[in-house]
Amino acid sequence: MAPEEKRAWIMAVVSACGYGTYVAIILGRAGTVAITEVPYAATLLWIIGGAIVATIVLHIAVSMASPGDIGKKDQRDREIHRYGEYAGQWCLVLGGLAALGMAMAEVDHFWIANVIYLAFVLSSVLGSVLKIVAYRRGLPTW
Repeated sequence: MAPEEKRAWIMAVVSACGYGTYVAIILGRAGTVAITEVPYAATLLWIIGGAIVATIVLHIAVSMASPGDIGKKDQRDREIHRYGEYAGQWCLVLGGLAALGMAMAEVDHFWIANVIYLAFVLSSVLGSVLKIVAYRRGLPTW
């Protein structure tokens, strides 16, 4: 497995697990309280910080497990990376537009923050999945 494919797997798994943990914590706190009244900011920041740290640690662990792969990146790796990143960015664009519309409609901050976080997670997961598929099946031909 190419080192960049390993990185894509790490990013997809960490992003999905982090978001799942966040949703479980927030929904667990909701109980009989309205979801917009649940304190979310600290949890959101801790989950994002934890995901960043987990990604870095896993990247280091994978690099240490296969030191011969360090710095090996060819043209195919660069094209697959670009393909996944560009495709994943659409989630950020749509999420940003949704958050902008919600802010103009004066929607509660809870929903705006969660739409932005979801956009980042979807961008990461979509980009990573597309990279993995491209490594397994090749880049799509237009």
